[in-house]
Amino acid sequence: MRFVLFYHSLLSDWNHGNAHFLRGVVREMKTRGHEVRVLEPKGGWSRANLLADQGMGVLREIASALPDLTSLEYDLETLDLDQATDGADVVIVHEWNDPALVARLSSMRKGGARFRLLFHDTHHRAVSERETMARYDLSGFDGVLAFGNVIRDIYLHEGWTQRAWTWHEAADTTLFRPHAATHKAGDLVWIGNWGDGERSAELGEFLLRPVSHLGLKARVHGVRYPEEGLKALAEAGIDYAGWLPNHRVPATFAHYRVTVHVPRRYYATTLPGIPTIRVFEALACGIPLISAPWEDAENLFTPGEDYLVAKTGLQMQRHLRDVLNDRALADHLVRHGLETIRDRHSCGHRVEQLLAICRALGAGQTRAVAAGE
Repeated sequence: MRFVLFYHSLLSDWNHGNAHFLRGVVREMKTRGHEVRVLEPKGGWSRANLLADQGMGVLREIASALPDLTSLEYDLETLDLDQATDGADVVIVHEWNDPALVARLSSMRKGGARFRLLFHDTHHRAVSERETMARYDLSGFDGVLAFGNVIRDIYLHEGWTQRAWTWHEAADTTLFRPHAATHKAGDLVWIGNWGDGERSAELGEFLLRPVSHLGLKARVHGVRYPEEGLKALAEAGIDYAGWLPNHRVPATFAHYRVTVHVPRRYYATTLPGIPTIRVFEALACGIPLISAPWEDAENLFTPGEDYLVAKTGLQMQRHLRDVLNDRALADHLVRHGLETIRDRHSCGHRVEQLLAICRALGAGQTRAVAAGE
């Protein structure tokens, strides 16, 4: 089948976690022989911030590290959608796109365009900014792909769509896999952004204080850390190392003995069942993981086997001590987590699900009949 994907950015993952999953899905679909075209808006905020923060050199590095992934930039005012979607069986539009683009594609589909049209939501705005999400005209869309049941149900309950499927994120296992390391650079590494105030208290309880109390050698990677965040890291004795391109994450994990997951408040309190992609990636890399509280309402994992759960900062401290001092425990978490990813949560699994959805919608049938297939 031929896919046309409208996303914010493919190569830039600066404060843009959806790029991780998008890359894995595109790579997997191409491996299976499908044609995939990715379009992204010219001057998008992730790419613009990456260039301002890191310069063109790092963008060239990313392109070199991911040679099988390319995208086309467009200007919405001059974009010829008939040309852009020509021959497409399926068009997928991510929710970070301009509502005007969504409306134009919706109108095309209602006007008789043969492609199947899907909306992809990977954020908490359906809860935190409902008025913003209600602005999207999905009346011509064939359905919504939501990264958790609770988001899917909101689309259906609000009447924004008549059909919706839960399509969780997953690990790109061609990239995220265990790496051998001749030495450890430290005890703990955490890769994540400060969170715009959405998890400041949680980072203090589940990361900063446990590291400080145990005297661990720790490093943090991420962007958009305010002065108070940088000061808190320094006071906890944690090395702040800035932004880390996502393709370097597996090798970085290999040089540390444990990592943690500290979900943003929406995912811990309002959106049960959505772990965000960092959990999938850490488990796929074979590093022991300890998580702050979140409810695995959709039974994606086996808490206590794939990773440990700390309900309090004190419990996080005890779990960290145990994992760092009990090799058998650490090895068990690694083995179990890897098995779960390989059995259920790779981008290959998600592409299988997507293709089944597209087939159920009749995608590609018109071209197949015309070709005599």
